[in-house]
Amino acid sequence: MKLRSDLILRTIGSDHLIVDPSQDMVDFSTVYTLNSSAAWLWEELKGKDFDTDTIVELLLENYEVSKDQAASDAAVLLQDFQKQGLLEE
Repeated sequence: MKLRSDLILRTIGSDHLIVDPSQDMVDFSTVYTLNSSAAWLWEELKGKDFDTDTIVELLLENYEVSKDQAASDAAVLLQDFQKQGLLEE
């Protein structure tokens, strides 16, 4: 799977927002906020094919979490990305 290539991560202060730059005017009903970990993962995954294992490995390499916690967090993140339509089909 891949992240949608038409979306851009913007950081405003401490907020991380996913926006669709093709909109003439920003529609705040379609702006998605990410925490700093999810924003970091977005940047790491941008333009790459990935799966759950890819996310787990990134989390394990960069955060002090157990493999079980990383797998749980990766599953939740992917579920959220899919639900919000942030992944290419």
